[in-house]
Amino acid sequence: MSDDRRVEIGEAFVEFVDVMRRLRAPDGCPWDRAQTLETLKTYVIEEAYEVLEAIDTGRPELLKEELGDLLLQVLFQAQILAEQGSFDIADVCRGTVRKLVSRHPHVFGAEAKAVDADEVLNRWEGYKRKEGRGVLAGVPNTLPALLMALRVSEKVRSVGFDWPDIQGAIDKLDEEVAELKAAIAGGDKAEIRSELGDVLFTVANLARIQSIDPEEALRGMLARFKARFEHIERRLAEQGLQVAGTPLSTLDMLWEEAKRGGVPEL
Repeated sequence: MSDDRRVEIGEAFVEFVDVMRRLRAPDGCPWDRAQTLETLKTYVIEEAYEVLEAIDTGRPELLKEELGDLLLQVLFQAQILAEQGSFDIADVCRGTVRKLVSRHPHVFGAEAKAVDADEVLNRWEGYKRKEGRGVLAGVPNTLPALLMALRVSEKVRSVGFDWPDIQGAIDKLDEEVAELKAAIAGGDKAEIRSELGDVLFTVANLARIQSIDPEEALRGMLARFKARFEHIERRLAEQGLQVAGTPLSTLDMLWEEAKRGGVPEL
């Protein structure tokens, strides 16, 4: 990176920090001054999801905007902590840089270069264990459950707690589905809930083994479901009908039509 570009990036970041500080000043914005770490929690989540949505659109300009909104949340919380005398955004940056450098000796140190991404991931987990952290440390309990299942399965895989091949995971899924069916037959809601959780966790493991993000797989399925259901609604509306009250056989026919992309007569 050229020196001029480094200066430009530094100036842009400092300007962003200064704007946030001004908003929180005694004569700043009443809304911004009223915010706390607790009130900002929801915004952090919302902005992160808007970044994901922007990525899915494939529109760089929109992603640039949403990344700015997410960075705002980082600066916002750092400013609140700075006002409390805990730390400021410079401490956040320095701490993260130290962590990245210490966990990438294959880049910044004399250690042999990493062969591939899997090796890097395994080394990363090893560095964290050397720091005295447990295998599952760092997996937030506030993650969406499906994403948390993926992260947990990735963590335990890094220490060898995994099936030797995908067939083991498939067999486990068959076993868990059988146990879920038995629980449903028994009618015990607590048992059904427990067995359903086992099935979902096993599915997340299968996705991880296939290098598929289960969250993204489910989002894709929901997008397809939504499009097909909306097709059903449109086709029925053409006949002055609604979904409610339409025979299931007709709904099934329209569903298959949506899958095929054809338009048969009702």
